[in-house]
Amino acid sequence: MQNFSFYAPTRIHFGQGQVAQLAAEIPAASRVLLVYGGGSIKQNGVYQQVMAALSQHEVCEFAGIEANPEYETLLLAVAQAKTAKVDWVLAVGGGSVIDGAKFIAAAALLDEKIDPWLIVGNRTPIKRALPIAVVLTLPATGAESNFASVISRRATQDKMSFKNAMVFPRCAVLDPLLTQSLPARQISNGVVDAFIHTTEQYLTYPAEARLQDRLAEGILSTLIEVGPTTLASPNDIDARANYMWCANQALFGLVGAGQPQDWVSHAIGHELTTLYNLDHAQTLAVVLPSLLRYCFDDKLLKLAQYGRRVWGLSGSDSEVAHAAIDATVDFFERMGLPTYLAAYGLNADEVALAVGDLLPKHKAFPLGERGKLTLADCMAIVRMAG
Repeated sequence: MQNFSFYAPTRIHFGQGQVAQLAAEIPAASRVLLVYGGGSIKQNGVYQQVMAALSQHEVCEFAGIEANPEYETLLLAVAQAKTAKVDWVLAVGGGSVIDGAKFIAAAALLDEKIDPWLIVGNRTPIKRALPIAVVLTLPATGAESNFASVISRRATQDKMSFKNAMVFPRCAVLDPLLTQSLPARQISNGVVDAFIHTTEQYLTYPAEARLQDRLAEGILSTLIEVGPTTLASPNDIDARANYMWCANQALFGLVGAGQPQDWVSHAIGHELTTLYNLDHAQTLAVVLPSLLRYCFDDKLLKLAQYGRRVWGLSGSDSEVAHAAIDATVDFFERMGLPTYLAAYGLNADEVALAVGDLLPKHKAFPLGERGKLTLADCMAIVRMAG
């Protein structure tokens, strides 16, 4: 097992009715910037619960954070936070809103002489940030209790991340009831997103991280069990609760601790989102099977372990590994996410060339858990996803 350091300061309030905990978590009379997306929280009752919990607080609102939070939009929220002299940022939504809140919290206290865009890509240190609270309405990314954020800048075709312990949310509310109004597409995306977050940290090579392997396998097995139920039965709160907790734990930090990690599916997927406006999980569902097939020999032992422990397959390592990839593809398709580019009307050769032009701008090669994938390899992976 590799050396690691682990830090997870977020207090999580899980279960029904836990929005009320905000009243105790955010000091009374604090000025709070409430940030959210398109406004569905005002139709499904979440907004009313939040405002009831914040009845002793001064609240200003910023709506309109996109599914891939845009830098220019976030700058408007930063300006509002500064003008209102807010004490806290409260994100109500999914990973994109939370990622945006992390940027807002850091940029609001950044030295005026520093370009806020330098936060993205970790090109300037973040020495302080406004405290962040979260009410999660779309489980997928684990952003509610980690220190990572992904921000887009469409004008320059950038989709980049930053990580800093200063933007760990102080607290997060995870109430499965708040997910009941989600459309099927978002449930499909959330389940597959959480699944692939787990495989990026697990389907690499054996590293004697036995507990971490079994944590990953538990998350994957649970998602396979509850994902279709959550999609088909909005009133099954037990399924939703388990899906919500799986999505949190997939990127909580423990699965990848001491493990080699991959993240090539995300590197390529971010470019596909930027270029073709596909949902993040849609891009991952397309890229991951192709990546697993392209890197089959390097990932053989973990693929075979995955096939036996998660899918209950038997046979030789090679047979089990191939069947495990096929089972993964079938699961994504059953969850409603196609696993090939043609399903989105895209030509694989053209996409590979476009990714080849953009990816070197954002990633230093070689990539992958073994540090051996070149740009040509990444383009070949895209072509295999045709």
